[in-house]
Order: sequence, then structure tokens, then C-alpha cells
Amino acid sequence: MQNTRISTLFDNIVDGLARFFLNPWRRFSILLISLLLGNFLGTAVSTISGQKADLDIVASALLVAATEVISRLAYSTPIATARSLPVQVLNAVKLGLIYSLFVEAFKLGS
Repeated sequence: MQNTRISTLFDNIVDGLARFFLNPWRRFSILLISLLLGNFLGTAVSTISGQKADLDIVASALLVAATEVISRLAYSTPIATARSLPVQVLNAVKLGLIYSLFVEAFKLGS
């Protein structure tokens, strides 16, 4: 690929973000924010699909498929890939989503 100004700028931004998240506290904070985002998404998905009662089965099938794909990506790949920040962020969102759906089920009593 040819080195253009936009590709050089993009490479510099990606390298800067990678160096920024090498700090353990910043990495922990982004993972905590991802967990809370997953918790929010679980509440949002359950209320939206609860209002539109036609899509309950489709939404649950998509959520199960997405969580299985993320679990396979996070737990069946080599350690170096599983410890990368994007995979850990996806896994944290998945954990927050599942936790939130369990809490919503307990609130509804089902």
C-alpha cells in the first residue's frame, strides 16, 4: 500500500492510541466503561424488544449468536490475541450485556 498523508496520519493516530492504553489504569478504566456500556445495552435491548413484542425471538437469537461469537473469539484463540484490548473490550461488553439480561429477568420474575 502506498504511503499517503492520510494513511500516515491514520497510522500515527493508531500508534498513539496503542501507547495511550498501555497504562494499566487506562486499560482498566476502558474495560470498566465497556462493562457498564454492556449493562446499559442489556437494559436497552430488553426494554425495546419488550415494547415491540414481535421481535422477542429474533432479538434473543441474535444476542445468543453474538455472545457465542465473542466467546469463541475471546476464549479459543491464542493468549496473545485474547489479551488484546479490542477482544477484551468486546468480552467486557458481552459480560455486561449478559449480566443485565439476568437482572432484568429477575426483576420481571420470569
